Amino acid sequence: MWQVIMSTNDNMSNTLGRRDFFKSATSGLAAAGLMLTPRERALAQAADEKARFDRIASCSYPIRYIFKTRANPGRGGGAARGAGAPQAAPAAGTAPAAAGQANAAAGRANGGMTNQQLKEKYGEITMLDFPQFTKDTFPGVTHMDLFSSLFGDVNDDSMFVQRQGGGVGTFDPSSPSGKKWLDQLANKLVQTGTKVQHISNNAPTNLAESDQTLRKAGVEVAKKWLAGCAVLGVRSMRMNSPQALGPSIRPNALTTQEQQAKGLRGDGYVRNFEIVPLLDNAIESYKEMADYGGNLGIKVTFENHWGLAADPMNIRIMLDTINHPYCEASPDFCNWEHEYMLFNGLKALAPYSHTNVHAKYWDRWGDKNDVQRSVRIMLAGGFKGTFALEYETGPLNGIEGAKYLYKEVLAALSTPTPVI
Repeated sequence: MWQVIMSTNDNMSNTLGRRDFFKSATSGLAAAGLMLTPRERALAQAADEKARFDRIASCSYPIRYIFKTRANPGRGGGAARGAGAPQAAPAAGTAPAAAGQANAAAGRANGGMTNQQLKEKYGEITMLDFPQFTKDTFPGVTHMDLFSSLFGDVNDDSMFVQRQGGGVGTFDPSSPSGKKWLDQLANKLVQTGTKVQHISNNAPTNLAESDQTLRKAGVEVAKKWLAGCAVLGVRSMRMNSPQALGPSIRPNALTTQEQQAKGLRGDGYVRNFEIVPLLDNAIESYKEMADYGGNLGIKVTFENHWGLAADPMNIRIMLDTINHPYCEASPDFCNWEHEYMLFNGLKALAPYSHTNVHAKYWDRWGDKNDVQRSVRIMLAGGFKGTFALEYETGPLNGIEGAKYLYKEVLAALSTPTPVI
């Protein structure tokens, strides 16, 4: 359809050249006071709609419950939880009912449905099916954010890291079978006209580790992913798994008495001795990954994903210190330690974010979780990338939750102001 519209532009009035027309269309035709013909208005509207859809990315993480898992459970896919039926998706602009918080903890992640029930309703898929699933489920969306734990063929152990003592670990993009699988996924992208905007990578660990052998091993895992996934045309890759950037609860400052009890010699004031070496090591790891990713055209990112990255100021400190064009932030709307970070954290990170963010709903924040406000904050901060639809937990299952987010993000993109 888009190609047909483009071809009709050749017959357009000479009052606007093709390039000038689209430049004007995207910068606000009404504001420019231009008088358009009906055909020009239709083209401008189509360009505007396409631009909005290009700002949305499907996200495989909330869809993971319908992904095929290995017959002998123990890797990925998530356990079946709860029973019952999903509720209807809320209308755009309306947060899901806070009553979702009352759901039994075991059933919250998928709206009270078991994995089997979800598969019966939506069908079982693999990552090779996800590009077409994206186009079918989110009309107009062609960009994707892929979760690393869903990569690979669960029936072929040769494409996964072999654990000492038996069993398999994460997908190994450097293995011969892993490379072939990535080629298959690349072909699916071509066939469906989709793009991998971002990979949310949980494979690298120990990136802030003081043991340099462990730290460097984590960086090498990241490099394997960058090299292997270059065939997919990836724009950015998150590298901080929950185990990557120090303890999930980052170290706190110590009083002089606490310093003395630990045998530390301070300067007589409250001070945080433990966090500095973690920052030093994380900065070094990201410098190495950014250099490597830059040669491939792939940015490496920090997500507010616990550890050092739980505090947006720490992310800014690391990014300012690294100071690399291929290292940036990819904030998540909800991965915060308290509600005052919900919007202030996004305001702090928006200038450092360029490629992808997680537009998330998570019922742990109740009515404070305002998706449209969060989208508008990022837009006001200059963010030009994609909003990935990551529904965490609440009254809906992951698929319906992602559809709800699709409506919320689209609504905010359509009316990007006001921002509070």
